[in-house]
Amino acid sequence: MDEQARKTALRMIPYGLFALGVGEGNDATISTINWVTQTSFQPPLVVAGVKTDSVTFERLKQTQKFAISVFESGQKDVAFAFFRHVEPADGKFGDYAYETKTTGAPILVDAPAWWECNVLDIVERGDHATVIGEVVEAGVRRETEPLTLKECGVNYGG
Repeated sequence: MDEQARKTALRMIPYGLFALGVGEGNDATISTINWVTQTSFQPPLVVAGVKTDSVTFERLKQTQKFAISVFESGQKDVAFAFFRHVEPADGKFGDYAYETKTTGAPILVDAPAWWECNVLDIVERGDHATVIGEVVEAGVRRETEPLTLKECGVNYGG
């Protein structure tokens, strides 16, 4: 296989950027992820790719619940703030406030939309696990364009 062709072709898949919140209270964390898609209407299912060597993944396996906060166009700095682990303190992760709803997983207050899931299955293959979640709650604060990797000028994948 032509490795460069593979990388180039796979990087043509369009991706948004999202905050994956897991855990509760002081055991909560948020990570920026980009491998997210809906896979079923009934029941409403989504799939997320999560790095298996991360604190986020360990807490996800423990709680079996997660929340996805959608970043909007222009929120590059917010998304980049969660490329590394940040401990929660006083209702914030760093400079960014969060709240909890049905699952107890953190949801970014500045996110235009969010949804919460119960984990149905985790498939561990390669350096990322495929997490299948059933949407149990969702909210929209404002309709806007999502932040994309293309807008941020970065590639992840290939």
